[in-house]
Amino acid sequence: MITFIVCIAILITGYFTYGKFIEKFFGVSSDRPTPAKKLADGVDYQEMKPWRIFIIQFLNIAGLGPIFGAILGAAYGPVAYIWIVLGCIFMGAAHDFFSGMLSVRNDGMSLPDMVGKYLGSGVRKFLVFFSAFILIAVGVSFVTGPADLLHTLTGWDKRIWLYIVFAYYIVATLLPVDKIIGKLYPVFGAILLFMAIAIAGVMLIKGFSGELELTELSIGSIRNFHSNPDTNILIPMLFVVISCGAISGFHSTQSPIMARCIGNEKYGRPIFYGAMIAEGIVAMIWATAAIAYFGGPEGLNAAADAGKTPAIMVDEICQSWLGRLGAVIAILGVVVCPITSGDTAFRSLRLTIGDALKFNQKPLRNRLAVAVPIFAVAFILCKVDFSTIWKYVGIGNQVLATIVTWTAAAYLVRAGKNHLPMSLPATFLTFVCVCYFMIAPYNVGGLFLPATISYLTGTAAALGLFIFFLTRARKIRKEKISIS
Repeated sequence: MITFIVCIAILITGYFTYGKFIEKFFGVSSDRPTPAKKLADGVDYQEMKPWRIFIIQFLNIAGLGPIFGAILGAAYGPVAYIWIVLGCIFMGAAHDFFSGMLSVRNDGMSLPDMVGKYLGSGVRKFLVFFSAFILIAVGVSFVTGPADLLHTLTGWDKRIWLYIVFAYYIVATLLPVDKIIGKLYPVFGAILLFMAIAIAGVMLIKGFSGELELTELSIGSIRNFHSNPDTNILIPMLFVVISCGAISGFHSTQSPIMARCIGNEKYGRPIFYGAMIAEGIVAMIWATAAIAYFGGPEGLNAAADAGKTPAIMVDEICQSWLGRLGAVIAILGVVVCPITSGDTAFRSLRLTIGDALKFNQKPLRNRLAVAVPIFAVAFILCKVDFSTIWKYVGIGNQVLATIVTWTAAAYLVRAGKNHLPMSLPATFLTFVCVCYFMIAPYNVGGLFLPATISYLTGTAAALGLFIFFLTRARKIRKEKISIS
């Protein structure tokens, strides 16, 4: 109980302390005109109220990620709490803030163009294809997933639900951002937040009454509790399994959508940094609930080994703790939440491709010219087994987060500021990604080399890239001095 309360308190405190530091460090200015004011087009560049943008951003980046990912990560034990809290405050929220505010400062620029500006055209070209893969993977998965669930609940043919979900995605992708997304998301956000707050409330009541025992974080509990530790290696697997709730590169593909809707830079911290802190709190609630409900990390692993998926666990916890209302909320959340990430994934893909082709997206015919091929490809992919591709989305998230964090560090160098708040997280993420590709078992995309070799190689790669970055930073600073 103490661990849970302290972790939530630290996350909230992080928003008001480190979040404020990052805001001042970046140099937010209320006097700068934002893209929504300079480039208003009534479609994508559309000013909206800050509270509405916050909810949309929260749902864009969250969906079921901080629920399912946190439950899967909780199988490693209470050590997951450390990653959620520290990762969220010092990495994920800062990553989201910089990706959002750099887009604001660059007229709502999409992610590949923004990265290319600070890391070079080669990286930009790579990121166009890489981010497109991530977005199409998320979009397609969040078509088939809700369709499967709705088929199970209603008995209707899955193809009917595929067509319905696809139709919604097409309309949401083409219409102005404030027409569907801006109106429906507050309702969807209320569902997700209510579910998390209700679960936290029940957990606290049961904990204080003695009905429920919450596993505390201690020196002895900082180890790998996973039932299959040889395959699910704590480092680096934990840092990939829990991406949403700690740090996720997918968020940086979504931030430019909201960067085009902000009316004042002063809203950057509550919208970008704050939405990520809210996601971290949701992840902390569900990681703790999963461990507590099943009687500790060992019980959680036993339930998973018995065939209980995160969706089944969420439904069981909600029904047990919240009754019939909880069951309804759980079903709505499990169906609706992935849709809120799927529709904005397709919208972000439209914007990314449109920007890459320098294609004005204000005319409907231009939006159709980009969107129709996207949905044609997505529809074809829905008919094949997508599980193999989905295995790579987790590490793809963290590779993308690594690139964006290095981008933020490069921006700080060009701005004449200390790059360490972003270059140090980027170095750590580089280590995680390199280790993952080397140590992770072949069935999730790695080489399965011995741990010692993988860790040494990951360390060497991370330090090597950090030293290279320092060299480039010194060169840039010298060039600025010589010009001045």
